[in-house]
Amino acid sequence: MNMVVIYFCIKSVFWKLVKTLFLENPISKLWVLPSAVVILTRLMKGMQNLLGLYVFFFFFFFFFYKFICAEVIYFFRVPSSNDPSTWRIFTFKELHSATNGFSEDNKLGEGGFGSVFWGKTSDGLQIAVKQLKSMNSKAEMEFAVEVEVLGRVRHKNLLGLRGYCASAEQRLIVYDYMPNLSLLSHLHGQFAAEVQLDWKKRMKVALGSAEGLLYLHHEVTPHIIHRDIKASNVLLDSNFEPLVADFGFAKLIPDGVSHMTTRVKGTLGYLAPEYAMWGKVSESCDVYSFGILLLELVTGRKPIEKLPGGVKRTITEWAEPYIEKGRFRELADPKLRGNFDEDQLKQFINAAALCVQSEPERRPNMKEVVALLKGYEPKGNMMQFRLKSVKYGDDLVAKDQASDDDDDDYDEDRTGGGYDESDAYGVFGAMSNVQKMHDPYKRYADRMGKKG
Repeated sequence: MNMVVIYFCIKSVFWKLVKTLFLENPISKLWVLPSAVVILTRLMKGMQNLLGLYVFFFFFFFFFYKFICAEVIYFFRVPSSNDPSTWRIFTFKELHSATNGFSEDNKLGEGGFGSVFWGKTSDGLQIAVKQLKSMNSKAEMEFAVEVEVLGRVRHKNLLGLRGYCASAEQRLIVYDYMPNLSLLSHLHGQFAAEVQLDWKKRMKVALGSAEGLLYLHHEVTPHIIHRDIKASNVLLDSNFEPLVADFGFAKLIPDGVSHMTTRVKGTLGYLAPEYAMWGKVSESCDVYSFGILLLELVTGRKPIEKLPGGVKRTITEWAEPYIEKGRFRELADPKLRGNFDEDQLKQFINAAALCVQSEPERRPNMKEVVALLKGYEPKGNMMQFRLKSVKYGDDLVAKDQASDDDDDDYDEDRTGGGYDESDAYGVFGAMSNVQKMHDPYKRYADRMGKKG
């Protein structure tokens, strides 16, 4: 039994106990702890005789069977051959063979977290393998969180987990193969000039990403806050169907909990102000990030732009005057050459403006966002073309070391409030430096196809 599975089991058992004792039955708060102390005290005294010993072992093995064994069986279950969504534990030998020994020819890119390799399994499945370079505690935790979350969620707009490998010296995560790379590569990278993202595809990307977030916030239990929604974490399959990726920073939120306070992680430009400044995280933080992503998708601009003289301007600062004056056509990405539906453009801009409100309570939830994107009228007086741009504090902007790929993650715990290019931990974060790449997925797929 490897350490990652043990971690999963202990964490899952702890969550079950907390949920059962404290969340599902509020009355138990009054009596569970004192009762447990009394029972344990009596058991310890009872162990002085044989009967007490029998009672102790009975409860011990009952607990072990009821909770521990169930979790071990779950994580070691054998996937059904009829279920394409199941994942499994890979051996290092399997992944070594699939990636041709993790050769440079198969490398899709690299970053501070490690490297991403293209691979093909013995049964013909094309995969992307993320190999962690660092084995420190934070990387281990992000690895564990991502595997656990992806192993438990199923949605057509969430990146599928094919499996993982956690040997003594290696930590690898296996994902589905995404032939069209990330949204980042189409907006600002190697595919930007080709304009493969026409208006219809952009609508599909926006709605699909929103539905993936809706699932995380409202349909899975416990609810999940992604905390790192950005263009490089929205991947595109062969039909340009979007899949939200990278759950290394994800937070699980128990029922009844509206928000949590935590260390700040994410990407400057996408961070909600209450999260960036005070570490207050809730589903509204993802809504804000999605609003920035939506503006980026519609306008083709980056979340933070460098102006002459070293000045930096956020996308909301740029868009605010156009929205206030109703000049919506001027917000559209020039690469679209006017080929878009103006009513849909207004609809998308309105949704984005609502998502990026500075006060979290004024933002819609993801159910309302999906309804807005589908063209349904929202409740109350939400339909307002108003956007009050948020300016990050000078101390945050000064620490922003974002390069042209804008894929540097903010981690208050790791950097003491600063930025570090090595913090890019996206699934395909290494692939954000697209200027140095030449369509590696298709290149390697063609090469392997010819060999086959």
